[in-house]
Order: sequence, then structure tokens, then C-alpha cells
Amino acid sequence: MTADKKQTALIIEDNEDNMVLIAMLLQDAGYETICADTGLKGVQLALGQEPDFVLLDIQLPDINGAEVLKRIRALDADVAGIPIIAMTSYAMSGDREKLLAAGCDGYIEKPIDTMHVIDQIRAIVGDT
Repeated sequence: MTADKKQTALIIEDNEDNMVLIAMLLQDAGYETICADTGLKGVQLALGQEPDFVLLDIQLPDINGAEVLKRIRALDADVAGIPIIAMTSYAMSGDREKLLAAGCDGYIEKPIDTMHVIDQIRAIVGDT
């Protein structure tokens, strides 16, 4: 990646308020953002836009986050390996471990702590 190219995040989130909040947070931190409000759109954008990483809501209206994760991981090699960070407000004991075992690279509970989100992203994908 060149020094002047910002990293791009694909935000897959069905709640418009959350999507806007997360996009603004990432943009303020120096990231470009692409947004999808359904899992199927997210998979299509992952393939077509090849983002640097994905923030993935687990509870989506069409296909759930686990299925989105599975479909992205099944795409061609350039896309299949991108870091995916799960986000969920339905955090139950063991969910984090299950999602990490399924192929997520990180896990964030909602409501989000803005500094934790940026720290988590930087730990996984590096600085912008």
C-alpha cells in the first residue's frame, strides 16, 4: 500500500444510525468507508471493491453475519483473506470465541467504545 492511500473499511451494518456513527468514526480516524445494509450487499461489495478490512454486524436482516463471513472466506484469494471484525449487540458467553474460531479476526461488542474500535482495527490492520 502506498503512503498516500487510505485503508478502506467495508461496514456491513443494517442499522442506519450505527452505520453512520461507525463510518464517521472511521473517517475521522483516517479510513475510507464503504457501507452495506445487508449481508448479501456486503459480500458483493467485498468482491467488487476489495476493501482492506470489514466491520461485520452479526445480526443482519437477510443472511446473518456468520453466513456473510463464510461467503467472504470462500471468495477468491485476494478477498478471502481480508481481516473481518465482528460487531454485535447480542454478546453472549462464548460468542467471541465462536466467531474467532469461525474465521473472524476480531470482535467488538455494541454499544461500541470508540477508542476500543480504533485500537482493535489498528491492532489487526495497522495504521492508516
